[in-house]
Amino acid sequence: MSTASKIVVVGSANMDLVFQVERLPVSGETVRGGDLKLFPGGKGANQACAAGRLGGRAFMVAEVGQDPFGGKLVSSLQEAGVDTARVGRASRPTGCASIYVLPDGDNAIVISPGANAALDSSRVCQRLDLLDRGDYVLLQLEIPMYANERALQAAKTAGAVTILDPAPAMRLPTGLLALVDILTPNQTEAATLLGIPANRVQTYEDAAEAAAELQNMGAAGVIVKMGSLGCYVRAAGFEGAVPSFPVTAVDSTAAGDVFNGALAVALAEGRRVQAAARFACAAAALSVTRPGAQTSIPTRREVEDFLRQAD
Repeated sequence: MSTASKIVVVGSANMDLVFQVERLPVSGETVRGGDLKLFPGGKGANQACAAGRLGGRAFMVAEVGQDPFGGKLVSSLQEAGVDTARVGRASRPTGCASIYVLPDGDNAIVISPGANAALDSSRVCQRLDLLDRGDYVLLQLEIPMYANERALQAAKTAGAVTILDPAPAMRLPTGLLALVDILTPNQTEAATLLGIPANRVQTYEDAAEAAAELQNMGAAGVIVKMGSLGCYVRAAGFEGAVPSFPVTAVDSTAAGDVFNGALAVALAEGRRVQAAARFACAAAALSVTRPGAQTSIPTRREVEDFLRQAD
């Protein structure tokens, strides 16, 4: 299934170096991990692959290195049906992420930006010439902030819908949220944006309050991603919780990225935001039952079958 609107992802592409660990080390400590596994990743590339695999007209704007990792990342995008004509090759090495996965599926991640840092505002501007009114532009925070600002400005000028995943968690420049149509923080990221303790956003009630405050800061709509609880939506005239689905988690890497890619696909197909969020929750739930980032993304048929069984 192909959507009429384009889904253009501006963001990072990383090679994920994944270790299974029993627990995270403390300062000065060495712990034993499982065998190293390599998975194509990066929040931007993950979201693009999710959009492509789930039936969207997906395009990627990114930078990778001229090393073998860069070639593997481009191939993975293409295999998911993503247009990679706007993925450049920088002189810096391909970005990498070291991911430590705990037995319950939770993870801790260290990012080395590499070529992602070479995606500057001029490159972004040149590569967003494909945008039309009604397209969707997905962004994250693993590329330079000024590149994200330029992409948001270009998207708004073109009449595209902007979806910002504020990850990794950080405070944002004043005025940036005014360019965001849908902000999709998880609980920790929402707390960071608001300058409150991370444990302050735990329940649907907490998420509702956080979403309202983030709208007061400028975001037109907010969806707070809440892991196994699903998400809380305050966007496009709908406000309320959208529960997730019970599954056995193996690896939560990229679950939030799968959510965003799926959300964009559903919205681009004309679904209302509540239905789009439910579709995104289903795709994310399926992804945590599998290891890796892009390797965990379900197909469109898998998500539809999963939703039918849940009804």
